Amino acid sequence: MASEQPAETFSPIFGRLTLDWIPIHEPILIGTFAGVALGGLIFLALMTYFKLWAPLWNNWVVSIDHKKIGIMYMVLGFIMMVRGFADALMMRGQQAMAAGGNEGWLPPHHYDQVFTAHGVIMIFFVAMPFVTGVMNYVMPLQIGARDVAFPFLNNFSFWMTVSGALLINVSLFIGEFARVGWLAFPPLSGANYSTGPGMDYYLWALQIAGVGTTLSGINLIATILKMRAPGMKMFDMPIFTWTALITNVLIVAAFPVLTATLALLTLDRYLGFHFFTNDFGGNAMMYVNLIWIWGHPEVYILIIPCFGIISEIVSTFSGKPIFGYRTMVWATACIMVLSFIVWLHHFFTMGSGASVNTFFGITTMIISVPTGVKIFNWLFTMYKGRVRLEVPMLWVIGFLVTFTIGGMTGVMLAIPPVDFQLHNTLFLIAHFHNVIIGGVVFAIYAGVTYWWPKAFGFQLDEKWGKRAFWGWFIGFYVAFMPLYALGLMGVTRRMNSYPDAGWQPYFIIAGIGALIILFGILSTFMCFAVSIMNRKKLACGNDPWDARTLEWATQSPPQQYNFPQELNVTGREAFWHMKKAGFKWSTDYAPIHMPKDTATGVVIAGIAFVFGFAMVWYIWWLAILTFVAMIAVGIAHTFNYHRDYYIPVDEVRQTEAKGALT
Repeated sequence: MASEQPAETFSPIFGRLTLDWIPIHEPILIGTFAGVALGGLIFLALMTYFKLWAPLWNNWVVSIDHKKIGIMYMVLGFIMMVRGFADALMMRGQQAMAAGGNEGWLPPHHYDQVFTAHGVIMIFFVAMPFVTGVMNYVMPLQIGARDVAFPFLNNFSFWMTVSGALLINVSLFIGEFARVGWLAFPPLSGANYSTGPGMDYYLWALQIAGVGTTLSGINLIATILKMRAPGMKMFDMPIFTWTALITNVLIVAAFPVLTATLALLTLDRYLGFHFFTNDFGGNAMMYVNLIWIWGHPEVYILIIPCFGIISEIVSTFSGKPIFGYRTMVWATACIMVLSFIVWLHHFFTMGSGASVNTFFGITTMIISVPTGVKIFNWLFTMYKGRVRLEVPMLWVIGFLVTFTIGGMTGVMLAIPPVDFQLHNTLFLIAHFHNVIIGGVVFAIYAGVTYWWPKAFGFQLDEKWGKRAFWGWFIGFYVAFMPLYALGLMGVTRRMNSYPDAGWQPYFIIAGIGALIILFGILSTFMCFAVSIMNRKKLACGNDPWDARTLEWATQSPPQQYNFPQELNVTGREAFWHMKKAGFKWSTDYAPIHMPKDTATGVVIAGIAFVFGFAMVWYIWWLAILTFVAMIAVGIAHTFNYHRDYYIPVDEVRQTEAKGALT
């Protein structure tokens, strides 16, 4: 994130990449690079010393097991959360120091990159991997499937997401990142105003990761529609599986719009097209419409699986079936449809006219109705239930309170005259974080705590789990309530300094809140470490009344191939009742037809990373070579006749008996 852009020079071998793009004069970046390098060396040394490279490759990297891929998505989400939250701390520190006319410690050029990277990372590489990981792990178990419909595609989708995340992180140390905000509105994102490689890092990272997201959506839809256990009708599916289905329908409908929009912007930047400029009939407002036609369904792509997580936990820890099962399903389906007709409320101030603004304001208010239905369903589920306030339920209560407040501020912003006053202020920032942190982050933490025993066979440490909850919960309110107040005062967002010294106390309080959230994040990692070290004491066993191993009649952790072939489902929550009744599987196994593990996914994703890097720096020969290589590897994989095989009966018995992920 250099403070000044080097002059553009080109060479036939390295394109526009020169040593001037290595930010050796930026102490913050050099310190970050040193920390990353040291951490990487320690990781390499530990992996080598304990001889973990072969197990990592054989058991995880090339695995097509949906459970392992789901866990790897979650690991990616937590790693990128650290990176994204580091950006948040830098922003809060800058604002606390720079209010009142001070310069602070980040120059504008650097600060603009920080807030852009923060938004992109938190949405695309934290929230999306989190929800995709939970869906990958939980949904096939809930419907009695051995795996997802296309196991290789699942592996490939994950590694493409990793490839996009790596490309963004490379921009820290080679070149710079975009300075345009996380949605990259033209003309600022065009070639005339974003002349360096930062905007190109943005485009190629999101395009590469978007391929993985779209293919994952297709895969999970096919799994739910075609691979449910015999006898399981659609309205026998658990609520979480319904939310997974609806989420992936949204992904398949919305992400191609993002892909097309970024492709048009790429043509503008690389080939001088004018889709989004005022020259030759272009129109920047077309970009704004297209990006929000994707962007608002994206909000529901993130939150709808979280509704499913909350439904499962509320039911379990209240000791009651979910209240209004069909109502929950239809409310979720209504949200899916309505999410596509509210996008214009994101730019009420841009001259669409009173009639258009009124229509979109009303539809925005209407979409709050099915969301409110869910809130009442969860409350009625808890009503007269035997509610147990364990850690997952604490996260649920934090979710209900915080997400409801975020929803109410959203309804305020749905009123066009109010939005005219609050648009582009810190009120909007507080609202968005109110929904995403209070909704997505709290629900994901609840789900991780809830399903951890199912995945690993032991529970998470309760003391550190509660510390993580209170750090996040208290920290959120301390960090973002001041921003609501500042927004009502008219304080503009995305500024690296503010002239009014009277605002500084609010920014200092917000910075303290960010530090409290940091305590919550560190407590999370401590919780993982302490739990792993004490896993024998925290082992949950297979007690049929253990709340977090009750959902399915599978072992905890599940066996590699999940379910025997004679499985038959009758009625809703069938696996719950089967396990409670002490159901035992037959030992009359048959050979299982399953794909083999494969390295093709990670190889193509690695080549895609190099391709993206080459396109960012205009290294055309390398871009052509890697593009051809991706196609060649993909074609070669289709001729791999030995990728499918029948697992012998003895191996099935051994795997089912072990019941272990590894």
